[in-house]
Amino acid sequence: MAKILRAVPVLLGMPERRMSVDYDEEADVLYIAFDRPQRATDSEMHDDGVIVHRRGRQVVGVTILDASGR
Repeated sequence: MAKILRAVPVLLGMPERRMSVDYDEEADVLYIAFDRPQRATDSEMHDDGVIVHRRGRQVVGVTILDASGR
């Protein structure tokens, strides 16, 4: 519970007020969607294993690979 409470300020600082979080334990991938459905038109993979999904300029989701090791 303490870890969740430490995340609250970060979550409240997000410009989006609604988000969906899913974790695939088998693949160790965390999915965060800021809009459902995402309907992303572009995705960019960063060197740190984070994939940012955009619709135009708007970030509509983030995928975090190897989530448990972060």
